[in-house]
Amino acid sequence: MRAALPLLIASGLLLAACGDDGPTPATHGGAPQSTASAEEARAILAGFGEPYLSADIDQGRQLFRRCAACHTISEGGRHRVGPNLHGMFGREVGTAEGFPYSPALQSADFAWSTEELDDWLANPRTYLPGNRMSFAGLRSEEDRDALIAFLAVETAR
Repeated sequence: MRAALPLLIASGLLLAACGDDGPTPATHGGAPQSTASAEEARAILAGFGEPYLSADIDQGRQLFRRCAACHTISEGGRHRVGPNLHGMFGREVGTAEGFPYSPALQSADFAWSTEELDDWLANPRTYLPGNRMSFAGLRSEEDRDALIAFLAVETAR
């Protein structure tokens, strides 16, 4: 196991799997495993409609591995380099209590919706210049749909 530790740290998976923000979802290869049943996921996604209702949540779970080094998603989870994302949909941008947002996010005037998140995930740097998120973005619309569907299910409960 000692030989694997540097690889885990370098990839950010150690942070994702061993955070100190309380109970974390079970992981498989660093990706959080959903605690939502298929019925719960469908019910949550029905409120979001297409394309999220038919998006591949497992693909979104795998894509979230990139996000998990900086973000937590569990209720009451601590902030990391990025804010905890639990309850993000419908929340005003830059308002997660206790997170030190950049001036760009503090002065932004919108609530997180699937449309806003899709645009943000496509290229955070150009969507809201001056933010501190280092993620380059997801070019694939299918990937963004899958990640948003996963986040919709996992941050709503």
